[in-house]
Amino acid sequence: MKIGKNILQFLSELKINNNRNWFLENKVRFQEIQNELIMLTGSLLGEIEKFDKTLKGVDPKSCIFRIYKDVRFSKDKSPYKTHFGIFMRGGNRKIDGTGYYLHIEPDGSLLGGGCYQPEPKALQQIRERILVNTKSFRKIIENQKFVQNFGTTFYAEKLKTAPKGFAKDHPAIEFLKYKGFAVGKKIKNSDLTSNHFMDDAIQSFRTIYPLNQFLEETMAKK
Repeated sequence: MKIGKNILQFLSELKINNNRNWFLENKVRFQEIQNELIMLTGSLLGEIEKFDKTLKGVDPKSCIFRIYKDVRFSKDKSPYKTHFGIFMRGGNRKIDGTGYYLHIEPDGSLLGGGCYQPEPKALQQIRERILVNTKSFRKIIENQKFVQNFGTTFYAEKLKTAPKGFAKDHPAIEFLKYKGFAVGKKIKNSDLTSNHFMDDAIQSFRTIYPLNQFLEETMAKK
């Protein structure tokens, strides 16, 4: 299964016409695309759960972010997002859970996973485990396939100095400075709409799985 060019076309038009009247005129198109995204998400979940059992039984609809923006505290009052976001995660974690993410946006799509913004307690737990299990953590993120897909940095804010309670000279200090542990890679429009997209996406998500497993096991501890 691949992502239809009609989805990118819809988003391109929405970016130019980000208003309620245009959206209502194109509501049928939007609903058709929503159904396509549900089918796509279901297919992705079906493949991911083969190696990550925590996603078994997850409802595809629950993974797709709403297109409506919360503009209450924003200077930009345009009512709709100009991208589609799909976050597939297991368990009942709503904020600091790990998962697999697909961002669909013309010339701005990306694929990734991990834990973007863990709560303070969870972040402390992750740092402490990295501190004790530096070798295991490095083995995951320095794996050749992992680096080829996602590079050597995380998509997260990073402290300028060592976090409180951690030695400045610890071998893993550069990792410990991160406030999140999510990774991602950009996807070209042509790759997103190609016949090999599904295979490529699953291969990338499989590469993320050991990181998700490390993080989820850590945060599951009380």
